[in-house]
Amino acid sequence: MKKISFLASLLLVVSISFTACREQSEKEKLVEEMKEEGAEIDTKTDDDGNYKIKMESEEKEVKIKEDADGDTKIKVDH
Repeated sequence: MKKISFLASLLLVVSISFTACREQSEKEKLVEEMKEEGAEIDTKTDDDGNYKIKMESEEKEVKIKEDADGDTKIKVDH
C-alpha cells in the first residue's frame, strides 16, 4: 500500500513540474517573438506582487499577467 501511494504522489509531482515548465516556456516564447517583431514592451509590478507585461507591435498585442500565487494568464489579440 505504501508503494502505491508513493508512486501516486511521485506521478503527481512530476506532472505538476512538467505543466509549470510548459507554461513558463510559452510565456518566454511569446516575449522573444514580440522582441523580434520590435514590439513596445511595458512591465509593471504592484505592491501585492502581481506582475504584468504588455507588448504591442503593429500586428498583435500580448498581455501576460502573473499574480503573487504564480497563476499566469496570457491574452493574445491579432
